[in-house]
Parts: sequence; C-alpha cells; structure tokens
Amino acid sequence: MSDRTFVDTNVLIYAHDVDAKAKHEIAKRVLSELWSERSGAMSLQVLQEFYVNVTQKIKAPLSRSAAREVVRDYAPWVESPITPATVVRASEIGEIWQLAFWDGMILAAAEQSRAGRLLTEDLSHGAQIAGIEIVDPFR
Repeated sequence: MSDRTFVDTNVLIYAHDVDAKAKHEIAKRVLSELWSERSGAMSLQVLQEFYVNVTQKIKAPLSRSAAREVVRDYAPWVESPITPATVVRASEIGEIWQLAFWDGMILAAAEQSRAGRLLTEDLSHGAQIAGIEIVDPFR
C-alpha cells in the first residue's frame, strides 16, 4: 500500500454540504490537504453517489451544473477502472469482513488504487480491512 488516501462518498458530500456545519469544515480541510499532497483517490462509484446525493438528497442541493463541475474536478483522482474483477474482490471483502457489498466495492476500489487509508464515517475507525486503514476524519 502507499500514502494514497481513498475518499468515501460521505466525506466528499460533507465538503459540499454547507448545512453539515463542523463536518463541512473538516471535510473541506481534509480534501484540501489531499489536493496539496497529491495523494487523494476515489472511484467512479464515489462520484456517482456524490452527484445523486448533492443534487437530490441534501437540505440545500447543489445545481446539476455545480455538481457536474465537482465531478469534473475530482475525475483525476479516479485512476483505476471498475472491472468484473473489482466486483468479485468486493464480494470477497464483504464476505470475509462481514460488510455490505457497497462497502466492499469502496474497499476493493481503494485496494485497486493502492491506497493505504480510507476516509469514511461508515466503517470502524482504526480497523484494518484488506490491508487498508479505516480513518473517520470526523472523530
């Protein structure tokens, strides 16, 4: 693994959801640091989930055009394609670590991106899953 940090959807959403208050500020700072270090990574799944959630599900939704710009901005962070092998690995991760399939997909994509850390609030902070350290930036 490496110094790369994979960003889960919730962190990206909080960075653009002004109603998230403290989480908004933390997420903005963390993403800014990853930009500066050139160490951020994410997957197509993250960008898809981000777009749907920020245009339809947050209290003050972004316009579709603003959400598209965010997707364009973060596109360089997506370096590994999702393939059938990614789906198979996600199912293995889910089975071994007793996780939902979509969490397995995030971890499989992080692993495929050679990330050493996953920023998320959806998994147990400090856990090691598939060789990836889980970090909740909001703790």
